[in-house]
Amino acid sequence: MAYKLFIQSNDEQYLGALVAGYAAKRNSRQPDAFDVEIMHFRDFPWLSARVGQKFLRGLEHRVWTDADLQSFTPVRFSPPKTMGYEGRAVVIDPDCFAVADIMELFTRDMKGAGVMCRIRPGLKEMPPYRASSVMLLDNAKLTHWDAEKTFGELLEFKKDYLKWIKLEYEDDANVGLIEPEWNDFDHLTPATKILHTTYRRTQPWKTGLPIDFSIREKPKKSGSFTSSLMKSVKKTFGAARPRAIKDGYYQPHPDPNQERLFFSLVVEMLQKGIIDEALVESEMAKNHVRHDALDLCRKLAA
Repeated sequence: MAYKLFIQSNDEQYLGALVAGYAAKRNSRQPDAFDVEIMHFRDFPWLSARVGQKFLRGLEHRVWTDADLQSFTPVRFSPPKTMGYEGRAVVIDPDCFAVADIMELFTRDMKGAGVMCRIRPGLKEMPPYRASSVMLLDNAKLTHWDAEKTFGELLEFKKDYLKWIKLEYEDDANVGLIEPEWNDFDHLTPATKILHTTYRRTQPWKTGLPIDFSIREKPKKSGSFTSSLMKSVKKTFGAARPRAIKDGYYQPHPDPNQERLFFSLVVEMLQKGIIDEALVESEMAKNHVRHDALDLCRKLAA
C-alpha cells in the first residue's frame, strides 16, 4: 500500500512545512516507507484565480485572499484525488511536528472509516468539532472528495467553509476518531505524538514579527446599538486592533520546550545540509521567520 504525508503550506509557513516533513522522517523507524509532499498554495492555481471573490464562512460572506497565514487550508482535501483515490494519506498543517513514529498512524486499523481525525474541545461559544488539521485518509473511500470543485461551491455560496473544514459534509459512518495525542494542541508531553502549535499568535518561529493573519471577529447582531456604534467608530477612526494581539505582534510561546523542539530540528537540518543559513536568512528578511532565528540556532548548537 502507498503511504504519503501531505503538508499544507504557503510562503509564510514554508519553513514550518520543511521542519514538519523532516520531523516525520526523523522520528520514524521506517522513514523510507512513506513519501512527503508539501502542498504549496502557489501549486494550486484554482486558489489564486479566485482571489478577491466572496465565499461563505458561517454567517458571513468573506473575501478570499492569498495574503492570509492559512490561505492553503482548502488543499487539505486534495490528497485522495492526487493519489488517484488509492493508498493512504496523512494530511497535516505546517505547524504540526511528529515526535512519534507516524507509521503507527498510517498503518492503524481504520475500522472501515474513510477519514480519521480528533475532536477539538469546545471553546467559549464554539462547540466541539472535528479537527481536520491532522487527518488519516483511506483514499479509496473518499472518491467524492474534489477540493477544487468544493472550493468553487464555497464561492457560489452552495457550501460553507466552516462546515467543510469541520468535516460536517462527511457521512458520520465514514469518520473515525484518533487519540488527541496525534494532534496535540500546544501541548507537549511524553504522550504527545504530533505536536500542533495551533495557537497562531504564539508560533515559536514567529515571535516578535507583525501579525500576518486575519483576525476573526465575533459577528454582531445586525441593527444592534453596539453594531451601529462600532461601524460609526471604524468609519471615523479606522478599525482598532484587538487588545489580544498585543499591538499586532506575535508573542512568545508559553512553553519554552516547544520553542526548543522546533529550533533543535532546524539546527539538525542545518547541520545535515537539508537547509542552509541563506534560506533562513531569506525567510527572516521576508518576516516569515523571527529575526533572531539563527542566533537561537547557534546557541542550541553550541
